[in-house]
Amino acid sequence: MKDKKQILICGPCSAETEAQVLTIAHEIKDIPNLKYFRAGIWKPRTRPNSFEGVGEIGLPWLQKVQTECQLKVITEVAKASHVELALKYGIDALWIGARTTVNPFSVQEIADALRGVDIPVFVKNPINPDLNLWIGAIERLQNVGLTQLGAIHRGFSSLLKSTYRNEPMWNLFIEFKRLIPNLPLIVDPSHMGGKDFLVAELAQKAMDLAADGLMIETHISPKTAWSDADQQLTPADLKTLLNNLIVRQENLNSKKHLQELEQMRDAIEEIDRRLIECLAQRAKLTDEIGKFKKKNNVTILQVRHWDNILKARLQQAQLLDLDQQYIKHIYQAIHEQSIAIQRHSLDKT
Repeated sequence: MKDKKQILICGPCSAETEAQVLTIAHEIKDIPNLKYFRAGIWKPRTRPNSFEGVGEIGLPWLQKVQTECQLKVITEVAKASHVELALKYGIDALWIGARTTVNPFSVQEIADALRGVDIPVFVKNPINPDLNLWIGAIERLQNVGLTQLGAIHRGFSSLLKSTYRNEPMWNLFIEFKRLIPNLPLIVDPSHMGGKDFLVAELAQKAMDLAADGLMIETHISPKTAWSDADQQLTPADLKTLLNNLIVRQENLNSKKHLQELEQMRDAIEEIDRRLIECLAQRAKLTDEIGKFKKKNNVTILQVRHWDNILKARLQQAQLLDLDQQYIKHIYQAIHEQSIAIQRHSLDKT
């Protein structure tokens, strides 16, 4: 990972002992572009009687990382008292976790505690897939004067069975970048994957989607970690991952290549223009069908006809080597809109 613009945050899920923290820090301190050493001091857990962090006694350990390893340090805060202690011990940056982002009252409490202190703060996405909640948390921090803000995409909880601990839902990552293009957005493949063997592929996917950096958990003995043991990498494995990571440039430097890309984009632009025109024509015809059905007292939904349409389009997609689930998703959206248009026709007096 050689791009100097990338934000790299590494360290253990939790600070467990002074020796553990310092050993990990010394192991990774020479990684190029390591921006922050991370370690959880307070750990919000799902159930009581789980390890919830060492608390304040771990903050001097992070101070030793600063002095011995010349690394900046970052930790998670979930309430005002955490902020006050982190500032007291000179922690360089903070992040707000997914369980906190989901609660506007908690975020506002943290924001109020940071009023007048322009420290870097990263905001993880909320547990549930809600972009407004995520953006709202960032706005609360902006409203108290914080300017060094960033966001962390760590995936979203899902009731569906999944390969991942938290579903990546890259479409929301892309939409976030579209809505707030100038805010650094990094990815946490450790919490997203939940398994050490998934971290590398998710990290590469993040880079391919122009993420601004990565937060990756590392531990000297992952199997004996006091929290999130399955998803942490050894320092050696972390270095291997970073050495193999391909960081692509977001823009082309070659004028010739840029012209070629623009030609292909122009072709897509023309296809998109025709596609919108076709959808408009389809909507107009759908409205006429709705009026016809109303005149002849026919139900809007024609299940057999809809089933035949869908099967025909999926067969066509297969012949053209298009993903059938993709086409099914598109036509389901088109059909829902058609139903809405015909309902509107039916409701007209």
